Amino acid sequence: MAAVPSPSQVVAAVDLGGTKTAGAIVTGGGELLARTERPTAAGGDAEAVFAGVAGVLDELARHPAWPVVTAVGVGSAGPVDTAAGTVSPVNIPSWRGFPLARRIAERTALPVRLLGDGVALAEAEHWLGAAAGYRDALCMVVSTGVGGGLVLGGRVHPGPSGNAGHIGHLSVQWDGEPCPCGGHGCLEGLASGPAIVRRALAAGWRPVDGTPRTARAVADAARGGDPAARTAFDLAARALAAAIAGTAALVELQAVVIGGGVAQSGPLLLDPLARHLPDYAGLPFTHGIAVHPARFGPDAGLVGAAAAALRERPGRERPRGE
Repeated sequence: MAAVPSPSQVVAAVDLGGTKTAGAIVTGGGELLARTERPTAAGGDAEAVFAGVAGVLDELARHPAWPVVTAVGVGSAGPVDTAAGTVSPVNIPSWRGFPLARRIAERTALPVRLLGDGVALAEAEHWLGAAAGYRDALCMVVSTGVGGGLVLGGRVHPGPSGNAGHIGHLSVQWDGEPCPCGGHGCLEGLASGPAIVRRALAAGWRPVDGTPRTARAVADAARGGDPAARTAFDLAARALAAAIAGTAALVELQAVVIGGGVAQSGPLLLDPLARHLPDYAGLPFTHGIAVHPARFGPDAGLVGAAAAALRERPGRERPRGE
């Protein structure tokens, strides 16, 4: 088992997604000493996307605690390749094999620990959050994309390349729409924020004049009783239930923890998810999976990236991206 970090340790963390890039300085006790974020230029070229990461790091470097930072943990939308230190997020087309760990190490002169955003959520929730009491759990990010990380036998299980638990690209609709990943009917295309917006619009929902077409706007409409908006959330929850049940049949789960921007809708997503789960989890050993909201909310990726970085030992040379 990994050593419990000292509260006096201090690391930096970056959480990179298709919508925003966040950064923080985090203590060994999980406290955020500083936090900042910028929009992710997901449609821009590779350097435009990295400019946002650089801006976040530069802002953190101006904080008084920066001189005692010993490492940087980076949670990124995936897939990732932790051995190579590269990332290829499905929702950032210009980043294919982008050497993110090396670029951050060059900018900060610090060791870098790279992990997928779903694994980062699992790190956070298993360390100090809703999965802390479970030996076997699935932790999911439901946001601009859908990712996941596994806790198996009491340990976070990233897999050889760092992508184990990447549930967003599990096909739950074999004859479904093509996915940018190359598959068909992927969970991400049915349960992500943009998918919920598409479903709601197709069913007749229209945002109030001037309101952006976002999952948050759909959630607001659903709370107000809009049937198209409520149906969009219900269909997303059904797709999540099918994917979770399939995962439970493979690895046996005690719990699932749901985080990410879409999960901030709370009962609109989690209540139908819990209701639909028994429809797909039919085998006896898949029954009774507990459903929890992530305890860290939007900061889960930062806390999880920090948890991984806290396992770096100051003064120890480590391969970039390990």
